[in-house]
Amino acid sequence: MFLSELEPKERTAFLELAHKVANFDGHLTPAKEILLLEYATEMNIEDYKIQYLSLEEILPYFSSERSKHIALTELLRLIFSDGVLHNAERKSVELIKKHFQFDPNEYTSFKDWVDKIKELSR
Repeated sequence: MFLSELEPKERTAFLELAHKVANFDGHLTPAKEILLLEYATEMNIEDYKIQYLSLEEILPYFSSERSKHIALTELLRLIFSDGVLHNAERKSVELIKKHFQFDPNEYTSFKDWVDKIKELSR
């Protein structure tokens, strides 16, 4: 939804992060594959080749509060696209929240907002 607002380096970092998170549970569902393609299209980087960077390499690219909020919102949308929060996905979100220094209440607000959007899209 807001990925086109990211800076060019943040866009590729987000796609790296999204691919990593989508595969954390060891199974890339069709719903997640579709979202990954939508993300690349929205950011106009369909030809980008995934470099398989580590979280430690990816997360510093997000410097502004806005870009962190956009990344977290879209990652939550990706994680919940298959309706299941796997343990590995939960751990990755915890790591990202910690790195981005999100307040627990702020995270809950984002999660609730993503849930509402998911309901509307049905």
